[in-house]
Amino acid sequence: MKKINSKLSSEQKLILFEEATERPGSSILNEEKREGSYHCANCDIKLFDSSSKYESGSGWPSFYDALPNVFETKTDHHIGYARTEYHCKKCGGHHGHIFEDGPEPTGKRYCNNGLCLVFKEK
Repeated sequence: MKKINSKLSSEQKLILFEEATERPGSSILNEEKREGSYHCANCDIKLFDSSSKYESGSGWPSFYDALPNVFETKTDHHIGYARTEYHCKKCGGHHGHIFEDGPEPTGKRYCNNGLCLVFKEK
């Protein structure tokens, strides 16, 4: 088993390691507009650059691209149909799902649980 950061809240552990989902609209990162980067709340690996963040209207922090080689994916059927779920490659923490309805240039939407991220201002 991968190492779990002892400073995580019980809700963060539930989302990261039991694949739960935070309530839409609850993340303070939805409003984050500063330049910087987003890191895994468990292992601190850099996952997203702020330049790929956009307002998707979904209620969760969304990005049209991730940094290379930071995620592994799998298919889940938890809500009755197939979705692509992504996990931190370093610690295995569940972050969210990838959808094909994002903006150019990728057309992807990495829909991320805000509690799984730490923002670091540039």
